[in-house]
Amino acid sequence: MLAEQGEMNRAQSAGLERRVRPSAGLSAYLVATHPIKRVLDVVIAGFALLLFLPLLMVVMGVIRLESPGQAIFRQRRTGYRGRVFTIYKFRTMTVTEDCDAVRQATKGDSRVTEIGALLRKLSIDELPQLWNVLKGDMSIVGPRPHALAHDEYYGALIPTYAARFRAKPGLTGYAQVNGFRGEIRDTRGMSDRVAADNSYIEEWRPISPSR
Repeated sequence: MLAEQGEMNRAQSAGLERRVRPSAGLSAYLVATHPIKRVLDVVIAGFALLLFLPLLMVVMGVIRLESPGQAIFRQRRTGYRGRVFTIYKFRTMTVTEDCDAVRQATKGDSRVTEIGALLRKLSIDELPQLWNVLKGDMSIVGPRPHALAHDEYYGALIPTYAARFRAKPGLTGYAQVNGFRGEIRDTRGMSDRVAADNSYIEEWRPISPSR
């Protein structure tokens, strides 16, 4: 079973990687590989994990008390150059979907627990992804990763969708800062998010002492 799952992950990753278009300019290369960005990611993520450790422990305990199941939710997401990785989040629902038909959370979703609703509202459910940043799967800032099923769906509808994979996915991103976050109600909403992500990738520059 594990071997079959591994083969499926590799096939999924290879398929997405082939669809990532070549980097449009030096900035797209730098945003994924520049050592300054990686150092900042490690320093910020490491400090934040230590700072929020007491909160993380309390949240894990409350989740386990409220409903049965693991406190940490794991799901496959698409990362840099289309490679599949496992993302970590606090469990906020009564289900832990990771399949070919993942249903997006919506406003008033009955699957969301009471504690989960608060965690999602405050974005505390995303804090375990600091570990993903330390591992190198993610960056502090970059395109937010989506479930594999959503990548396949929107990738077929939006020509520039796969260009998001030129950078490591982020704990937060330029799209979220500009208000493109939360539930996606139509293709236009995802197109706006993708446009903002690609703009960040193409405009990113390393911090220069001369600036």
